[in-house]
Amino acid sequence: MKQIIQDLKKGTTILEELPAPIVQKGHVLIKTTRSLVSLGTEKMLVEFGKAGLIAKAKQQPDKVKMVLDKMKTDGILPTLEAVFSKLNQPLPLGYCNVGKVIEVGEGVKGIKVDDRVVSNGNHAEFVCVPENLVAIVPDKVTDDEAAFAVIGAIGLQGIRLLNPTFGETIVVTGLGLIGLIASQLLKANGCNVIGIDPDNQKLLVAEKMGVTPLNPKDTDVVNYILEKTNGIGIDGVIITASSSSDEIISQSAKICRKRGRIILVGVVGLNIRRSDFYEKEITFQVSCSYGPGRYDENYEEKGHDYPIGFIRWTEKRNFETILKAIENEQLKVIQLITEKVGLNDFEKIYSNIGKNNSIASILEYETESDYSRSLTVTHKTFSKTSNIIGIIGAGNFTNAMILPCLKKLNANIKWISSAKGLSGRNMAKRFNISNVTTDYAEILEDKEVDIIFITTRHNLHASMVIDALKKDKHVFVEKPLALNDTELNDIIATYQLGSKSLTVGFNRRFAPLAGRLKKLLGEDNAPINILANMNAGYIPQNVWVQDMGVGGGRIIGEACHFIDLCSFFTNSRITNVCSNSLGTNPAENSDNMSILLRYENGSNAVINYFANGSKQYPKERIEIFKQGKIYVINNWRKLEAFGHKGFTSAKSKLDKGHLNQFKELLSTKENKSLIEMDSLVNTTRASFAAVESIIERRWIEIQ
Repeated sequence: MKQIIQDLKKGTTILEELPAPIVQKGHVLIKTTRSLVSLGTEKMLVEFGKAGLIAKAKQQPDKVKMVLDKMKTDGILPTLEAVFSKLNQPLPLGYCNVGKVIEVGEGVKGIKVDDRVVSNGNHAEFVCVPENLVAIVPDKVTDDEAAFAVIGAIGLQGIRLLNPTFGETIVVTGLGLIGLIASQLLKANGCNVIGIDPDNQKLLVAEKMGVTPLNPKDTDVVNYILEKTNGIGIDGVIITASSSSDEIISQSAKICRKRGRIILVGVVGLNIRRSDFYEKEITFQVSCSYGPGRYDENYEEKGHDYPIGFIRWTEKRNFETILKAIENEQLKVIQLITEKVGLNDFEKIYSNIGKNNSIASILEYETESDYSRSLTVTHKTFSKTSNIIGIIGAGNFTNAMILPCLKKLNANIKWISSAKGLSGRNMAKRFNISNVTTDYAEILEDKEVDIIFITTRHNLHASMVIDALKKDKHVFVEKPLALNDTELNDIIATYQLGSKSLTVGFNRRFAPLAGRLKKLLGEDNAPINILANMNAGYIPQNVWVQDMGVGGGRIIGEACHFIDLCSFFTNSRITNVCSNSLGTNPAENSDNMSILLRYENGSNAVINYFANGSKQYPKERIEIFKQGKIYVINNWRKLEAFGHKGFTSAKSKLDKGHLNQFKELLSTKENKSLIEMDSLVNTTRASFAAVESIIERRWIEIQ
């Protein structure tokens, strides 16, 4: 299929050939007929892509600070590699999609095959969209008209927050597409509307809608409005403009009456002057996209709707309202269409985006589109004796760490899969991977592939490991191995029935400094004390890693690294686990936790996994105490020994063992697991026990 993307590194807008997505649970698969180009939002993305590195940095000062902090702890080269890796990931453009449903995922209600729908899908021939971001198009509404539903919902949400009443006078600042739609909706709501814009053509369109036009180049806006309202001021302002100037927000306050309201829908400078707002007690609020539910994973991805009795207008219900307004001719959008072009002629729009007087541009899609879930990127042949790899998952970690390591090792990668196709296609091009697919079953069926790498979200690990083992493949899976005992037991049962290896990405034991320290500790297996500190950094609770059902939480999902590392140094099995976390209710603060591990050989380990520290401090520090000696690894860059005759210190570039891990994996002739299965199971059960201990407030025995 074809999809429009923005290359952030080169600054080009491309019509890319991608594998089509497959339908997912709670999602709808749509064949596109029309999509609307959001000239404002997409112009910003296109211009950001074209900007140089310095210009990009100026636009995102908060990201620059993060980069500088990372340089202090991780070094310049690893930080720059991470930055350029991020810039190498293209962005899909578009969020106003119309099409016909061709497949419905498990659990979807109220939508069926052949329904005509709108969604926030991209400019692509096929899109897979969660059901709460999909609305059915009424029969009387054409595809061209329906394409305005999503962007119309943005303007509608701003109006809902303004809460205008019949007869009020409202100013709409910025008469682009959203501003013109908002103006019509305000008129339908019984409001007097004044439209402000420096473009006379847009003012003319607004005037035909019954809006009072006002060009700030020709008129003193403040004096004009105060004169027209007898010095009182208007009731409210909706700002739909895009500008870096602070004057728009200042002007909006000056033209408001006492206790007037200002709603920001667009993007403007926000250096607010207190004096503009103070005497009139003006309220100011920023509107979030389409409405309640936006950016809420429970609503958008998991399909949990908000009860209508508590939240009347969700983003989906806003879509439906716009469609109803078009059907009833309360909102007329055909007059806003400046141009319609075929998808293959997309450059007619994007080559001049923001430079002409377009209001709305429509992309038309061909009736027949190629629906294929896989795509050959590079034609290559593979030796039957080589380790041939298929990668399932194309996220940030795969892009930034796994693929660069495999490239250095000249690994033979035949396949990569990603759910939506774009990230997989991008990585296939960058790392010379032969094929990309959105259906990982195609990789498992390929008899040439003998090693499967699984790098997806954590909740998919167990089922994919089982699927790969059943297809007689060696498996490398990023941590964690599983999220609960049921998943783990199923993996164990499947593994025992086969003959293939299973390796979990506990890379730190393969770090050069870890190997050096292991030799210094010797082979006497005497008990040791370990103190491992992880300055993990804060992650908001709404991020998928924190979701116990998806990411497993940060202990199961990430602290398992340090559980494995401690077991590597002790060369023993964990028998008991006890945990405590920050605060008066420990169960609610599981990413600020101290974990105590008791080992079979008498060793003890304490893992302090904290998320409330400073990013300017190194992330990881391991201290080991043994028979009058102390060993310290500081952020994988320096190893020091105290009391060890003949050795004091060693330095290394920042290396957490990823490259060594993959080197050993691909060079293991007997196809054995790099870490014994018993150890993998013990580590995984210990991570479960750490969470269980917090809840039950006791030591947990590892069976």
